[in-house]
Amino acid sequence: MNWEILGIWLGALLTLSLYSFLYRDNPFYKFTEHLFVGMSAGYWVIYNIFNVLRPNLWDRLTGAGEAGPDLWMIIPAVFGVFMILRLVPKVASLSRFALAMIVGTGAGLSLVTTLQTNALAQVEGTILSVTGGGLSEFLDSFLLVAGVVCGLVYFFFSKAHRGVIGGAAGIGITILMIAFGASFGYTVMARISLLIGQAQFLLFRWLPTIPLFRGLAG
Repeated sequence: MNWEILGIWLGALLTLSLYSFLYRDNPFYKFTEHLFVGMSAGYWVIYNIFNVLRPNLWDRLTGAGEAGPDLWMIIPAVFGVFMILRLVPKVASLSRFALAMIVGTGAGLSLVTTLQTNALAQVEGTILSVTGGGLSEFLDSFLLVAGVVCGLVYFFFSKAHRGVIGGAAGIGITILMIAFGASFGYTVMARISLLIGQAQFLLFRWLPTIPLFRGLAG
């Protein structure tokens, strides 16, 4: 049996089953959707067991490394058990302690990173000189600074958006819509790239396995 051909046919049939949703909801689409979700869940369970829990918890707790047993790992182990106890209704409330620890620790650890990347770096990026360089650099810097200022004015609600402030807020709305449109367009382009990739797979990998279309392989 040619396992490569079998894999191509399985991939093609699953792809066509997913695209069949464009016609209407049907059992083929449901089967493929459930298969994808189930395989993804199974993959990440195995991945987390062997690449997260085992090296970071079990090996350190049992002393599999050179440092010997780390008894402090009992604490995260207990919290992990609390998370699993969500499946038991009578003691499901214990999972709140683990969730509180996860949310609090995650918020504390990400506070500095988020502040540096989403606040300070953005502010630093708008501190530009509009006098140096040529005309193109001046226009780029001016548009960036003006766009940031007008965007901030739109979110300034302490004064009515009338007159100069209203005009700046209107420009800010336009700039925000352009930014959102560009972001959405980028997402659409990424999805179209995936569609093109699957179409190429069907045309140049799957169809050539059928004798009638074998010439497409070249």
